[in-house]
Amino acid sequence: MDKSSMLGLRTVVYMVDDLEKAKEWYMKAFNAEPYYDTPYYVGFNIAGYELGLHPKEKAKGIDNGTVLSYWGVEDVHKTYKNLIDLGATKHEEPNNVGGEIELATVYDPWKNIIGIIYNPEFKLPN
Repeated sequence: MDKSSMLGLRTVVYMVDDLEKAKEWYMKAFNAEPYYDTPYYVGFNIAGYELGLHPKEKAKGIDNGTVLSYWGVEDVHKTYKNLIDLGATKHEEPNNVGGEIELATVYDPWKNIIGIIYNPEFKLPN
């Protein structure tokens, strides 16, 4: 099989109704400060990957949706509880999906789905 042209997760953008409130929540949830902060986009560098926040666009009554992605964690249960404690709500509780791989998903306060995964098989390239 040929090597994939996909380089892996680089950017995830969540659409939010209130950019300031979302920025504050994500700063706590990811224990990070934004490196890029404007009225139309807030960007965080999370271990070399981009987490972006963008205001939902209401033009012509069309919602620009949401994004689902999985963020690697060391402890799915602990991280899941922390996100719930910060105001997230249950989407899919922590569960084993095979081998040692565990995942869970939550709704953030803006109804975006945040996926978290523990996968000891995943290694970033050197």
